[in-house]
Amino acid sequence: MENMSFEQAVARIEEIVRALEKGDVPLDTALSLFEEGTALIKMCGKMLDEAEQKIVRLRKGADGAPEELPFDAEDAPC
Repeated sequence: MENMSFEQAVARIEEIVRALEKGDVPLDTALSLFEEGTALIKMCGKMLDEAEQKIVRLRKGADGAPEELPFDAEDAPC
């Protein structure tokens, strides 16, 4: 699971949700799937947090030179 890409993890979460929504899996399997899905969601959240920290935008400083600032999602265009 740790070497899974974000996209692979999301695809697996979608598979798990579909399986659980069908309602025809045994209880022990459903619990295992739920635990796997929860772990994948946590992993995706961590990956998104790490990606957000890497995003920077360039802005001209007082002297006109580019200045790196952390990305602020509130400033992003919708």
